[in-house]
Amino acid sequence: MSEAGSRRRCGASRLSVNASLQETQTAEIQIRIALMNRFSALGTAEIVRMA
Repeated sequence: MSEAGSRRRCGASRLSVNASLQETQTAEIQIRIALMNRFSALGTAEIVRMA
């Protein structure tokens, strides 16, 4: 196997790891936003008409 071939594989695995990390970060951000929206909704007053 040539040295260039092994470099390509290493580079491909790095891209795969980077893509995986990016997906994980995106999921974490989406979860945090969903939680913040939920907490905001809990603190919002609900107006109920009495008549």
